[in-house]
Amino acid sequence: MDAGLLLQYLVITLAVLVSAWVVAKKQFPNATRRARTALALPMLREGRPAWLRRLGRSLAPPARSAASACGGCSSCGPDARK
Repeated sequence: MDAGLLLQYLVITLAVLVSAWVVAKKQFPNATRRARTALALPMLREGRPAWLRRLGRSLAPPARSAASACGGCSSCGPDARK
């Protein structure tokens, strides 16, 4: 196989994978979060090399906050005083 053709196939494969990841993140955010967590947890265990733990931390999804989106009093319902 010609080296130029192989490079072309690699670039196209990379573009398809990146496109599929972007669509998955937009359409299925919970599934991609679970997949990132499942991939990162084995990398973060004690005894793993430092480079693998750094890779796991970069792959892990950002932490979710327990409070509501506004971060306020967690009473987003109607005002009971009215």
